[in-house]
Formats: sequence, C-alpha cells, structure tokens
Amino acid sequence: MLHMINQSPFRAPSIETAMRFLQANDAVLLTEDGVYGAQSGHKHSDIIKNAMVKNEVYVLGPDVKARGLDGKLLDGVKTVDYEGFVDLVEKHNVNTWL
Repeated sequence: MLHMINQSPFRAPSIETAMRFLQANDAVLLTEDGVYGAQSGHKHSDIIKNAMVKNEVYVLGPDVKARGLDGKLLDGVKTVDYEGFVDLVEKHNVNTWL
C-alpha cells in the first residue's frame, strides 16, 4: 500500500491517522503541504521517524523545493521526482489521506 498524504501536519491529522494504519512494507508519500511532515525538528518528526523503521518514506521533490525545505528534511526520507511518483503509484495500491 502507498499512503499518500498531502495535508500539513500542522493543519490536519492526516499523518497521525495514516500512521495508525501503516503496515510493514507499506510506503508513505508526502506531497504538497504534506512534505512539512518530513521536516526535522518539530513535534511531528517522531511520527515519521517511527514510520521509517519498517517503511519507506518519500517526499515529492518539487513540493519540497517550492516550500523551501531543501536540506531541512529528516535523514532517511527519500526524494522522488514526478517520474518516481508515477513509479510508486504503479507499484502499489494507493490510499490518499485527506
């Protein structure tokens, strides 16, 4: 399963809700304002760190860049471009968390 999250963790509980349903080997893709969830040094950082123990966590690179978060993400978060985004969607069933 690919869990796609596009809401900021500061505005919506999408990340927290999605993590409760995360299974081993599921992947997480943060897009749009959801990329703020992968930023280091805030109260939601531990949620993503815990997810990365058994799951791959990705962010959409253009969204990271648009929000000025280059170099501010947690270690271990993987950045994908639009082609990588398509590859993830093709590989997994998708659940979008609103």
